Amino acid sequence: MREQVTIYTDGASRGNPGPGAAAFVLINTSGKIIGGKGFFLGKTTNNAAEYMGLLQGLLAARELGISGVRVFSDSELVVRQINGEYKVKSKSLKDIFSRCAELAETFKSFEITHILRDKNQQADDLANRAMDMKKDVDLAVQSGSENSKKVRLGILLSGGGRTMVNIHNQIEAGRLNAQIVLVICSRSKIKGVERAGKIGIEPVIIRKKDHPDIDEFSKQIESELVKAKVELVIQAGWLCLWKIPRQYNNRVMNIHPALLPSFGGQGMWGHHVHEAVLKAGCKVSGCTVHFCTNEYDKGQILVQKVCNLEDDDDADSLAARVFEQECIAYPEAIRMFSESRIPKRK
Repeated sequence: MREQVTIYTDGASRGNPGPGAAAFVLINTSGKIIGGKGFFLGKTTNNAAEYMGLLQGLLAARELGISGVRVFSDSELVVRQINGEYKVKSKSLKDIFSRCAELAETFKSFEITHILRDKNQQADDLANRAMDMKKDVDLAVQSGSENSKKVRLGILLSGGGRTMVNIHNQIEAGRLNAQIVLVICSRSKIKGVERAGKIGIEPVIIRKKDHPDIDEFSKQIESELVKAKVELVIQAGWLCLWKIPRQYNNRVMNIHPALLPSFGGQGMWGHHVHEAVLKAGCKVSGCTVHFCTNEYDKGQILVQKVCNLEDDDDADSLAARVFEQECIAYPEAIRMFSESRIPKRK
């Protein structure tokens, strides 16, 4: 009998009620994922889907002969009801609540804790994938097997390289079926150069000022991408205009620190964007992952994540909150590409 596992559970519906899904991820004491699945539920509510994620996770743990479980859920309602802090008033939830409570008592030790959604990314991704595909999905299918082909990524950066490190960490954790095979830096004395070295890649320095025009600058970038057999280009704080060659149409992604099509265009990058959002008096902001074209911020939108603005926000605090969403959105977009789930633009 295995002694203990950690279970991350999630559930959601698009419409409440609407098409919904539930998911769980099992992790052993060594931090290794030992199971995970997303379940398409059809028409349901958010709370019912959250409970289904918990139920399926507990059933999976019991089938593996686990003696103790520690559950993390981003549903505060479910956590408080299971812990006896809230009564279950909804008739539609009483049955599944009872089943979860009874299952919990079969383990030698049981603990359930509330976490924020951004700490529950794997289960959230599985639930969303099940909703997208309208069928049950397995974590092994989502992440790709060890023998499946990994998408070859080329990173373009002009600054600190935090986005590159986040993508590297997602790959190392088994959440992205990809590999970083090339890093191109537009400056030689930036933190991103050092960080590329720390993840085991010697970056290629291609400075715009070393080329007579944008055409030659772009050709050298293309040459390095082709030489490294890059399949998907990731602009990660890349600040240089370059001409995207035809062979990389719909194969260059960028992340913008606002909700396009608002606050985009030439000159709108970094703090310039956040200051414009604050000046406009917006109540929400966020980030947008999109395909790049040879026009600023005009490519197909792939993923958007939203965050609220606080009354005391300045450009720095807003930037930090938006970056938290960027760390979720970019891996999601790469995962969509690797799984051929990007819809064709009409």
